[in-house]
Amino acid sequence: MRPHDMGTLFDEVAARGTHTTVHLDRPFDILPAGYGPGVDFTVPQLAGLVREAAGWLYEAGARRGERVAVVKRNHYDYALLACAAVRIGAVPALLSGHLPDDVLEVLLKRLDPAVLVTDRVPPVGLARRVLSLGPPVPGALTLDDVRGARVPAPRRRHDDEPLVVNHTSGTTGVPKLVVHTTRTIVHRLARFEAVRWPVIGVRRDDVVANAGSYAHGRAFCWTASVFCLAPRKVVLLSDPGSAAPVLARHRPTVLEALPSAYVRWQPLTTRPDHPFREVRLFVSTFDAMHPPAIRAMLHASRRRRPLWMQGWGQTETGPLTFRFLTRRALDRSPDARDLGRPVPGRTRLRVVDPVTLTPVPRGHSGLVLARTAARCAGYVGEQDRWHAKTAGPWWNTGDLGVLTRGGSVRLLDREVDAVPGLSCLRVEDLVEDRLPEVVECVVLGTPGRPPIPVLVTSGPLDPAAWRQAVADLPPMADPHLMAWDDVPRTATGKVRRLDLLTRLAGTAETHGSGRWT
Repeated sequence: MRPHDMGTLFDEVAARGTHTTVHLDRPFDILPAGYGPGVDFTVPQLAGLVREAAGWLYEAGARRGERVAVVKRNHYDYALLACAAVRIGAVPALLSGHLPDDVLEVLLKRLDPAVLVTDRVPPVGLARRVLSLGPPVPGALTLDDVRGARVPAPRRRHDDEPLVVNHTSGTTGVPKLVVHTTRTIVHRLARFEAVRWPVIGVRRDDVVANAGSYAHGRAFCWTASVFCLAPRKVVLLSDPGSAAPVLARHRPTVLEALPSAYVRWQPLTTRPDHPFREVRLFVSTFDAMHPPAIRAMLHASRRRRPLWMQGWGQTETGPLTFRFLTRRALDRSPDARDLGRPVPGRTRLRVVDPVTLTPVPRGHSGLVLARTAARCAGYVGEQDRWHAKTAGPWWNTGDLGVLTRGGSVRLLDREVDAVPGLSCLRVEDLVEDRLPEVVECVVLGTPGRPPIPVLVTSGPLDPAAWRQAVADLPPMADPHLMAWDDVPRTATGKVRRLDLLTRLAGTAETHGSGRWT
């Protein structure tokens, strides 16, 4: 089976007699306390829940072509609400619950949703109706007001009409609202994944676990592919902190998680009862991984040849490159900023001069441009910004990198974060590899000052060890030590570098132009 209509996806999978069971770390936020299935579901039960939710949204006033905004705590019911909105012909716009109020207000103004589903007290007047999942809000509907509503028949849409809106991570400011269509996100991305590829494809006996940010486009695409492949179990974590007990009950064989989740799980790998022993395939997306976390996970698996698959791409494009790492390959080539090669027959990359935008020879650094049929259809409320990042069929990723003679891409930095004379990302990798007590290193640059290293550590930092670790690196300021939770982050765990720079240096000015953020 290959995905086509996200509004009836779970119905179609259920009709095929799938054996997949679904297991959560906590109950869905859209269900009342004590609801029957609790944390264990069948696919037919999920299909029924999507149909019910479609009735709720229709009763709340959502109609064909209108937007339904969702902003709530991270959980997989984001995907169910998205499918419910698609079912009635509406366009789901999924906004992370991590967004601050001022940013949320900007995005809701751009969206102008017919219905806002939220567990927060929303800004007044930014949606025609509010469906509250939390405490009562004056003028808002509650789920009790719409439960039992008639379920309308599914509404189909043209493959090139808007299907879903997801926002970018927002590391450099207000996130962009990315519009994908059925053709771009389902036909071009999800269908490619919904194939039983050798080694990396999902098998019927797999236990597939995901610890992602479910408001983001990756979760929507992942839903379409994984459920069509019908693994034995699907395990969904709303919080990486719940991994140990849940994954102990349902030991994964395929595990996909945010890079920040793998970093948080690294200490678990030293426990004799850790839950990663059966994993044959680790998958990371959203951001490049630092070598120590990859190494810890691969060596934690008791499989003979566990594999790490790292995808690099953007919300606007989907995956652009894949890199595969084994234990031996990681020991031989620990450069995690080598992001692999373009997906054969699906993506092309070129590197251009940041000033002239003319191609540079292989082996030279520049802006990375990508060409893919999965490119998004635009930005809500900022179409001029979308056009500024396009050059015919090419898309400006805003990343600086090198296209090697072997055809792989090596990432240097985001253009806006770049520091003359060094790669911040490369320095971060080296520091983390050389100092095991450094859980995370972030290097920030602003004109007129040496680069600022920010360190999250698992214990005290020996000043002598620090000096030795950076002796052969470009000069930097003394390190700032911070706790993990004190570092400003996006919903996907990425560091909001400009916010952190402003906090430490009193300015958000960088060496880069920021033209392509």
